[in-house]
Amino acid sequence: MTGYGRAESQLRGHKLVCEIRSLNSKSMDLSTRLSSQLKARELDLRTIVNQRLERGKVDLAMFMEEAADGQSSMLSPVNWEAAKTYAEQYKAQFGEPVPAEVMAAILRFPDVLKPQEDAGELSEEEWANVQATLNHAMEAFIAFRIQEGAALQAMFNEKLDGIADLLAQVEPFEKGRVAKIKERLEQNLAQLSAEIQAQTDRNRLEQEMIYYLEKLDITEEKVRLTNHIKYFREVMANGERTKGEGKQLGFIAQEMGREINTLGSKSNQSEMQILVVKMKDILEQIKEQVLNVL
Repeated sequence: MTGYGRAESQLRGHKLVCEIRSLNSKSMDLSTRLSSQLKARELDLRTIVNQRLERGKVDLAMFMEEAADGQSSMLSPVNWEAAKTYAEQYKAQFGEPVPAEVMAAILRFPDVLKPQEDAGELSEEEWANVQATLNHAMEAFIAFRIQEGAALQAMFNEKLDGIADLLAQVEPFEKGRVAKIKERLEQNLAQLSAEIQAQTDRNRLEQEMIYYLEKLDITEEKVRLTNHIKYFREVMANGERTKGEGKQLGFIAQEMGREINTLGSKSNQSEMQILVVKMKDILEQIKEQVLNVL
């Protein structure tokens, strides 16, 4: 499920910024971008995030900015003497001024960028501040997810209403369908020769016709689909959310698809098949969004 959270605090005279972003993913995939002062605590920060967030492609960024002008305090100073030496060597070799793209590459050389002085380990008080900032960002992140979840739930209910409405529209066609099929079979039988009709066992014919019509009955499919819709709503409305609820909703959606497919195979009527196609379209939209549920 997508999400975003941000929090700020003060650390060593600078503004500490924590941002958490996520995209949907079947598992927990956490990547971090940390300022040099926090690198030593990366494992601890990962543990805190993993304990509170279940899954998603999560990006955690914690960096420091100058409190006054907002410029990053993490920029390493440039060794201009080394950069000038490289530029002079280029000019001597090629007899032309250094192009901008080459100069940009030179400024990224390891010996041109001076390593930032180690500011020392974080004190217990500073580490507590970092943890609090991370937790505040995660609270904002989780609140964002809850808001998105509420929107998803409203969308699911709307789509389920659509399937239930289409299922109700099947009933008028269902009542006349059996009579039409029986009438068609009788007409086909009437076209047979009188000799064949005389040899036909009417009792056996009635039994076979009943058996055939029972095979086309969709009462069970309608009942099961209605129950699946009801169960889907119950899982969403469950106040005490359980881990893996998204997978559970996915399984229910699959079962709904089975019943809709069976309705289509048994319909034998164009009007009913059109309704079934519309149900499938709505169900695909549900399956698409179920992937965003934790």
